[in-house]
Amino acid sequence: MEAVYWQSHFSCDSISTKTDDGSSPEIHLLQPFCYFGRTYKQIYVNHNGHITFNGRWSRFVPHKFPARQSRDLIAPFWTDLDNRQNGQIYYSQYTSGSVLQQATQDINQYFPGVNCNATWVFVATWSGVPYYPNAGKGSNFQAVLISGGQKSFVLMNYGVLAETRRIVQAGFDTIKSTQYFSMPRSMTRSATGSRSTFCLNSNVHVNGRWAFQTDSEESKCTFGGKFRGYY
Repeated sequence: MEAVYWQSHFSCDSISTKTDDGSSPEIHLLQPFCYFGRTYKQIYVNHNGHITFNGRWSRFVPHKFPARQSRDLIAPFWTDLDNRQNGQIYYSQYTSGSVLQQATQDINQYFPGVNCNATWVFVATWSGVPYYPNAGKGSNFQAVLISGGQKSFVLMNYGVLAETRRIVQAGFDTIKSTQYFSMPRSMTRSATGSRSTFCLNSNVHVNGRWAFQTDSEESKCTFGGKFRGYY
């Protein structure tokens, strides 16, 4: 995983259960996370490649963004995954140390003029998780949530994504889809495999990494002349 923050989990990370269509327990956030005007104090890492805020969600068949539904959703790689035999899903929060330093450096590089000092980072990693029914090679990807002051951001990192005929939706969506982003080539065969658009492209000039500002409905930042979130 070239663009990820960490290539193997630390001893302090929590490891999710080996459950098809499962989820982490409710994770109480050490700092609130602002997501397009709504502030959350808890989060759920769902095994099928998405993160929710108001409860576990087992949905394994993705729908295309914008869905215009009643759910805030971060989906680095939403498809039918199965970690019962192979692969691990783990997560951790950070409020000090080198992780925050790296997050601060990255955000200020990707979002010039924001002047953000990261005070909290949440990392969820799907490591070598295969598709249902636990067959074939696994995929590697990550969602990183970052807060600093009144600012919040989401990074999505992609390593090897095993090829599949299953549909994959990546990006994020909000309640009634007032804000959303669908990763280029979602729901197509170009989402996975050695030529995956997720892995070979970027909106911040780092192949395999995508970055979004998520703190308000008015978040509009540019990098390299491109509108953040609508690359």
